[in-house]
Amino acid sequence: MNSIRTDPPSRLLVFAVTAMALLNNSVLMSSTPEILESFGEPIERAGMLIAAGTVIGIVAAPAIGFLADRYGRKRVLVPCLLVFGVFGSLGGFSPSFRWLLAVRVIQGLGSAGLINLVIVLISDHWSGSERTRLLGQNSAVITAFLAVFPFLGGATTDLFGWRWNFAYYGLALVVGAVVVRSLHDPWEGRTDPVGRQLRDALVELSVPVNAVAIVLGSLIFFVMFGVFLTLIPIHLDEVFGLGPTKRGIVAAVPAVTSTATALVVTWFRARMSIRAMLAVGLGVFAVTFVAMGLGNLWLLVAAAAAYGLAEGATIPTLQDLVAEQAPERLRGALMAFWVGGLRIGQTTGPLVIGAAIGWWTTGTVLVAAGVVLAVIALTVGRLRIFPTARLV
Repeated sequence: MNSIRTDPPSRLLVFAVTAMALLNNSVLMSSTPEILESFGEPIERAGMLIAAGTVIGIVAAPAIGFLADRYGRKRVLVPCLLVFGVFGSLGGFSPSFRWLLAVRVIQGLGSAGLINLVIVLISDHWSGSERTRLLGQNSAVITAFLAVFPFLGGATTDLFGWRWNFAYYGLALVVGAVVVRSLHDPWEGRTDPVGRQLRDALVELSVPVNAVAIVLGSLIFFVMFGVFLTLIPIHLDEVFGLGPTKRGIVAAVPAVTSTATALVVTWFRARMSIRAMLAVGLGVFAVTFVAMGLGNLWLLVAAAAAYGLAEGATIPTLQDLVAEQAPERLRGALMAFWVGGLRIGQTTGPLVIGAAIGWWTTGTVLVAAGVVLAVIALTVGRLRIFPTARLV
């Protein structure tokens, strides 16, 4: 198979696909209390609403990665954007909560391939420090839109009602049309048996550093989508009485710090080992959640800003680690396993946190999450499986 690092795609197009992937859940986060109230559902169902958009990705993301290795990136990416855009938009017409959940499950089938295919495209066309830099920029896009979309969703709900948020999913159809016209994909498909492809991928998956990277990715997305994006809006509503727009503003606070950190991740990588970056990032998550659970509104806002530092440091570091370990012919599959792990965290996070707030106060859950993360951070700091070389 020939190297495909020719004719790299537009960075703007790569970032646009990433933005569509983040639109999946984040635009609804600030409006979950209003959506549940309109259908007469209890607040404990917030986790179901968010998880419905990601649960199918646990299985679909690895399958999409295999397809991208066999048939090409573009041939898989375009249908993903089409399914995401069409079924995402249909959610706005839902006559019942069950209907909304069903539509979001199908929508999640389309979104399942977006993040991993973006990382694969970057890894296909860039290498070394340039790949690390671009993955950092892509992570900055992730963290920025994770902050912007909740504010946008909250403001839209206040001005027009929550159903109008689903119109934003139609943007995926525009991005898909641009991909059809402008993405050059000279990938040569695999002709070896599917069974061999699967065995080769499982061998790579069994490498300890790859397995731990997938577990940590799952954990971080559990934290992001369960603790921060699901729990914090409810905490702000119940403890501080903030409405959708103000909740969205607080959710947008980490954008500045996380984006800035992700953009200079190559600077940190030149000075810190991967193990140190991951341990410190998890430790920052731990401290900020304890502060959010115990403090007043201003302390919560300050902790949210610090929380963004951990997002910006850990996500691109893990992406680059997996991309570096993956052989080119298995890159789509291995990155898809990593994204499948993210989907597990992204799906179970809202469900577990939704169940937890049915038993304990939101502040108690935040403090408990911080304590658990502190223990994990200390454990990661003692692991010796990560590459020791710093980025040159």
